Amino acid sequence: MGLSLMRNQKFMPTIKHLLIISIAINAALLLKLLHHEREWAGLPGPDINGKNEVRLVKDVLHKAKPATDQYINLDHGDPTMYEVYWMQMGDKTTLVLSGWQSISYFSDTKNHCWFLEQGFANAVTRLHHLVGNAQTRNYHIVVGTGSTQLFQAALYALSPSNAPEPMSIVSAAPFYSSYPLIIDCLKSGLYKWKGDASKFNKDDPYIELVTSPNNPDGSIRQAVVNGSGGILVHDLAYYWPQYTPISFQANHDIMLFTVSKCTGHAGIRIGWALVKDKEVAKKMTKFIEISSIGVSKDSQLRAAKILDVIADTYEHTEKFDKATPFFHYVYNEMAKRWRQLRSAVSKGQTFSLPDFPVEKCNFSGQRFGTQPAFAWLKCEKSIDNCEGFLKKHKILTRSGTHFGSSENYVRISLISHKEEYDEFIRRLSLLSSMSSPHE
Repeated sequence: MGLSLMRNQKFMPTIKHLLIISIAINAALLLKLLHHEREWAGLPGPDINGKNEVRLVKDVLHKAKPATDQYINLDHGDPTMYEVYWMQMGDKTTLVLSGWQSISYFSDTKNHCWFLEQGFANAVTRLHHLVGNAQTRNYHIVVGTGSTQLFQAALYALSPSNAPEPMSIVSAAPFYSSYPLIIDCLKSGLYKWKGDASKFNKDDPYIELVTSPNNPDGSIRQAVVNGSGGILVHDLAYYWPQYTPISFQANHDIMLFTVSKCTGHAGIRIGWALVKDKEVAKKMTKFIEISSIGVSKDSQLRAAKILDVIADTYEHTEKFDKATPFFHYVYNEMAKRWRQLRSAVSKGQTFSLPDFPVEKCNFSGQRFGTQPAFAWLKCEKSIDNCEGFLKKHKILTRSGTHFGSSENYVRISLISHKEEYDEFIRRLSLLSSMSSPHE
């Protein structure tokens, strides 16, 4: 019995050792598999601290294919589709900022937009020159916290402070759903939302918002109101070659752009306006000064780095080891997603999509039709509430009623993660092929 006890005592630590060895082997195997997966995807290998593997595990878990019983939220336009490209670029856009940087409020006191970082202004000018989508010569650049703040700044700058009535703000339906929300939020005495531009027939002064390509339906827009007292503000957030052919160089009085729709970096919260009139640019700057005392320098510097890397993928290709240039990569992804969407819709007569004219893109030389970041989907047959119908099938969208249109339409984001988008296409294909839309 004493010998048996001694044997058991010797055997117990052996099991513990084997368990520890087994865990170590499995952990090493997992790291090796993750390393091979990263190499296959063209992403950087592991660092000495294993941080890349941890990050990849988080990415895989975050982007896991949604279960068939989960909701897919395509209501908002979160551009997570772009993550794959920027992960493949590795450290090309990495920016290191020292603790002493960005301490002052001021960037350039001689500039009307005194918080505008010169590096960001240079990057914006460079990218527009490369793409050819907007003129920058003799324009003033105003930087803002996304195009939303710039839009508000433009309304403030263009609305007389001593007018007897608030300035009328209009946009042709279907219009961007946030316009009325933003305009009416503060109940300003300077301006007031007046709805659909096509129904505006007053002789009073007005500001017409022209969004082109339009959000939500992707159409190429011109001004609708033909009044003598009108001022135009052009929202060109989607006028980039991944979404639409660049057929002309825009030269409007006020043009709004945003990093979120150009590069996918919505979290940076940076946009810019190209403004012809210096006094208007000064008043826009004043609005931003009053509302937020400038714009984050860190965000501007990071955005400048990203915009410069995009330009470098075309002008300095030797730095990128045959990597696909940015706009070509994203164009191909958008084209693929629209092919998948049209194929799913074509399986039946439950849904329909708008058609877009084919034009030549001066930037890429290709001929194609607009392939917007959002789909303006119409429910046909006896489906009265398209948003409600899709929600029953766990697809969250935004009803056309928010855009000044009918509930037969919904806006659907096409720029989410691939796994989420693929699951959406699978579900939409099944709904399209139903003999009855209410099955």
